[in-house]
Amino acid sequence: MGGRDWSEVAQGLKPAAAMVLIQTSFAGVNILYKLALNDGMDVKVLVAYRYIFAAAFISPVAFFIERKRRPKITWKILGLTFLCGLFGATFAQNLYVSSMKLTSATFTSAMANLVPAVTFILAVSFRLERLGIRTNYGRAKVLGTLLGLGGAMLLTFYKGAGIELWSTNINLSEQQDHGGHHLAAPHSESGNRVMGSFLAVASCLCYALWLIIQAKLAEAYPCHYSNAALMCLMGSIQASILALCVERHRIQWRLGFDIRLLTAAYSGIFASGMSFTLLGWCIKKKGPVYASVFNPLMLLLVAILSSLLLNEKLYLGCLLGAALIVIGLYIVLWGKGREASKIDEESPAEATRESIDVAVAQEAATDPGSGNVCDPNIRKGEEVKQKANKPGCSGF
Repeated sequence: MGGRDWSEVAQGLKPAAAMVLIQTSFAGVNILYKLALNDGMDVKVLVAYRYIFAAAFISPVAFFIERKRRPKITWKILGLTFLCGLFGATFAQNLYVSSMKLTSATFTSAMANLVPAVTFILAVSFRLERLGIRTNYGRAKVLGTLLGLGGAMLLTFYKGAGIELWSTNINLSEQQDHGGHHLAAPHSESGNRVMGSFLAVASCLCYALWLIIQAKLAEAYPCHYSNAALMCLMGSIQASILALCVERHRIQWRLGFDIRLLTAAYSGIFASGMSFTLLGWCIKKKGPVYASVFNPLMLLLVAILSSLLLNEKLYLGCLLGAALIVIGLYIVLWGKGREASKIDEESPAEATRESIDVAVAQEAATDPGSGNVCDPNIRKGEEVKQKANKPGCSGF
């Protein structure tokens, strides 16, 4: 394999590697969320601090990196970033963390795997994603998504026999319980479980809407750092206003050198500041469904981290569910790869046909006997040229 082939392979693996890194950071946030909630931190204050840290981190980075090539910020861009902050930060995270408080980190991580199905339906409805059910790659995307969801549900609802793979004798949650701050509701309470399920589903819907809006924002404003900075800034303002309306006790807003500060800083800098930048780039490159289909990896990583850090035992259902998740993931990736190859094969032929149409239209326009002075093909050619000259920010 030549150097050019290896370069193409590396370029093709960049989005997948970025999504794995993003899901790893999200898994770490889930563990820290659980520890912060056990310490008594308020949900809305936690979310507000997350996006305050995120905005403080990513805003200077975006300013210095993209200051010379940033397009003008219009009202449309501000509106899209406001909606991204509202659905992706304020609503989605508050609902998600509230669900975790009523249930468990594993449960909410499993429910998050409803996002690919919801996103797929919304993306097809908004014509951001082609279903292509009659094609092999279309059926692969549908089948892979269903397998991933099935694996996630199997991991959560089928326990099976216990499997002792490793034991670190570390239980960070138990150490915090000795401090008397454990606020998580008992997992056996059916009322809390039903409400937690409702909150988790609502969070999935908000997250799916955010992915769709983010795809629109990436097209209109192709600056990944600035996009992330604007979203985090909007999210920090919205989440802070919501938190101040509900929780005004100064003790809840106080941060020391403890798990609360670590959770707020890590979730803000890594899971929001850095991950939002990478996620925006991945959505622009591959689309919202490609990004959301990696969500099952977070569940797998949360199960592993819970076993290592919270001394939780792995069960047969976990391993079987993880296997289905990985199989479904690679089936979807295969379908996306086949779809991209099909589009690349069709693009040169379409470009050739458009060039011929424009040339014929221009020739007809110069003919005094022709009535095609305002031929739409001429306008189409001018629009393509204008679009090519449109300023923007380069990717990674």
